[in-house]
Amino acid sequence: MHPQFWDAPKPLPTMKRLVIFWLFVAVSLHKPHELYGQECVAETLGKFDARFCHGGLEVIYPEFKISVCCIVPREQRLREKISGEWGPPRVRLARAEKEKRYVLMMVDPDAPSHCSPTRSYWRHWLVADILGSDLKKGDFKGLVLSEYRQPTPPKNTGLHRYQFLLFEQPAGKTLSLSQKESSSLGNWDPQAFIQRFGLGTPLASVQFLTQNAKE
Repeated sequence: MHPQFWDAPKPLPTMKRLVIFWLFVAVSLHKPHELYGQECVAETLGKFDARFCHGGLEVIYPEFKISVCCIVPREQRLREKISGEWGPPRVRLARAEKEKRYVLMMVDPDAPSHCSPTRSYWRHWLVADILGSDLKKGDFKGLVLSEYRQPTPPKNTGLHRYQFLLFEQPAGKTLSLSQKESSSLGNWDPQAFIQRFGLGTPLASVQFLTQNAKE
């Protein structure tokens, strides 16, 4: 079982909150997503993804918008485009506060596969110092701590979860990766990063599932 990020619904002491934060496994409850007039069929894989996706975070690729947990369909070569043609998506949170700064991370907890996640968490993107005013528009730059890496699930490893998590950045905090963290994308410990900089639980999160486009 893999830990997943999860925002507890009731205030709890800090240590208990952190324990709960890492308790749940993202197995997946998928709802229909918006695909420019089309919808994928809702597919239930489990109950915990419903709690993972919350807060109104939107991930927007050129032909594909994700605002709820979903599986990327094969239609219109969307899996190929996400894995090989499209660069970083736009990320938007309509309720972001203009004067605050935010941190965005994108991870794959299923590296190299869901059944054998020996390289979990794989870091796909990490951006700090995102201005709330830019986040509201879905157009930001920020301080890129880890460049965007396209989702490229290996063959014969099934569906991978790609999780986007947004945190409020504490005022006056300068975020950075350690030399050890920078040396590898796999086996990253996002919990240690979150604790080191006091990021707390995510304000919003969303995820999509996809697999190798040739399968």
